[in-house]
Amino acid sequence: MADVVEIRWHGRGGQGVVTASELLAEAALVEGKYFQALPEFGAERSGAPLRAYTRLSSSPIHLHCSVTNPDIVVVLDPTLLGVVKVTEGLKPDGTLVANTTLSPQQLRERLGLHTGRVYTVDATRIALDAYGRNIPNTPMLGALLRASPVVELAGVVQTVQSRLGSRVAAKVVEGNVQALKRAFAETQAG
Repeated sequence: MADVVEIRWHGRGGQGVVTASELLAEAALVEGKYFQALPEFGAERSGAPLRAYTRLSSSPIHLHCSVTNPDIVVVLDPTLLGVVKVTEGLKPDGTLVANTTLSPQQLRERLGLHTGRVYTVDATRIALDAYGRNIPNTPMLGALLRASPVVELAGVVQTVQSRLGSRVAAKVVEGNVQALKRAFAETQAG
């Protein structure tokens, strides 16, 4: 399945890792793509490290397992960098997208990453500015789309508005949309 894009998400409980994976999958559905969004839970408590996985394709996906050799790794929590092997199994030409104040080159050096592409954004700051909470999932979706346009930004905006609009105040929805767009604009490549 050459056209399957596999994404592994790393974060901590309460940061919206699973929601980000699902929002990306829902946006793919709007575009007529096939998708999977799979959470992986360990200790189910706020702050515990966790993973989620997203697969996207233009044809049916027959795999039903965790992603061990991702095309893209997205890290929502900068404290996991260097603590968890976030780049384990990342394809040599793969992409790392991380929430950090480090530049892409600084992160590359810190992790000893000699191949692939590295993108960084301060998603924590963006989330705090946009909606006052350290839940960096929507900014990291914007960063992911800057690094690899696996779905259209407009489709993700529409999905965020639709999904969050039924659960939270309009002000919070708008803050998430602005955070998504701002991270898309501010993500650095290296």
